[in-house]
Amino acid sequence: MKKMNLSRTENPCFLLLLVIFQVIFILILYRGSSSVLFQGYLEVPKSLDYSKSKDVYINLSLFTPAPDKATMQTCTPQSDIIVGFLSITFDTLHSERTIIRKNPYVRSGGCYSPPHCLARYKTAIIVPCRNCEKQLHHFLYYLHPFLQRQQLSYCIYLIHQAGSGPFNRAKLLNVGVREALKDNDWDCLLLHNVDLVPENDYNLYVCDEYYPKHLSTAIDKLNYRLPYSSFFGGVTALTPDHYMKINGFPNTYWERLGEDDDIAKRIHIVGMKITRVPFRVGRYKMMDYGQATSPLLNLERPAELRTSQTWKDDGTNSLVFELWEKKKKHLYTYIIVDIGDIPALPSPSKRERNNI
Repeated sequence: MKKMNLSRTENPCFLLLLVIFQVIFILILYRGSSSVLFQGYLEVPKSLDYSKSKDVYINLSLFTPAPDKATMQTCTPQSDIIVGFLSITFDTLHSERTIIRKNPYVRSGGCYSPPHCLARYKTAIIVPCRNCEKQLHHFLYYLHPFLQRQQLSYCIYLIHQAGSGPFNRAKLLNVGVREALKDNDWDCLLLHNVDLVPENDYNLYVCDEYYPKHLSTAIDKLNYRLPYSSFFGGVTALTPDHYMKINGFPNTYWERLGEDDDIAKRIHIVGMKITRVPFRVGRYKMMDYGQATSPLLNLERPAELRTSQTWKDDGTNSLVFELWEKKKKHLYTYIIVDIGDIPALPSPSKRERNNI
């Protein structure tokens, strides 16, 4: 009589279940891969009470220097003082002296490392701007304690465009990334509009290991929703590897919309995708001083672009600028650059003129 019982490893049903289990396990890890060091263990409450906000500096004084730096332990996986919704208001313009006093552990250049433990993650905050003094004071007042609450090691870089020519945000980001990488081997490049302030400290300023990440998914002046599904503006996070893979950012967008859509297209062209912070966590408040309306408020649909034809030649490999100054101020590293003017269009040839 033939032996009818198959061993466990020879049973087709058992093998199929094993394969299915492995696939599910891999997908769980893959979808929750937003920083293996952080996102995997961060427990975000399913419901956040946005009617009960906390001061961004609450409990920050609990982070006191360790008695012996030589025996300092690695920071805990999740900060003990993360509270969720933060109270953000732009009614009071805090002085630089006040901001310095409230952030005693911030070092020259706007850099910080936890005084009580060894940070698990290093993030460079890169902020392009021009004529943004008021916004900058609010930004620094709220962002420094926000980052400290997450036990990050970080530096804030302010990239200022010299002159009065058309503003070029994307090119300034290229400059900021290049200069920041000269200073440190950063784990994450956090690209940040100066007029946006995060409302929730569960919104970790760390990169996804595999894909670029969009953090500002819910801006108050955009009704806390994306203007369109492929939107990738405001606050984004890329690793240095992500940045190099897409050839940085376009240098050719002068005082016009489209650079964020160009970056989003580059990400998809090279085979990556965009991960997004949930709306309930990726909430931001936008400043408004009655100046020029933020370009983000004019977005209705993605721009029509020629990214597939231009991305290999327009980016970090074609970046040209003149560094005027790189100075470490108390609350940030100040970089002033001349990025030139809009390139003049070539004159049409005689044949082209005859065809006009």
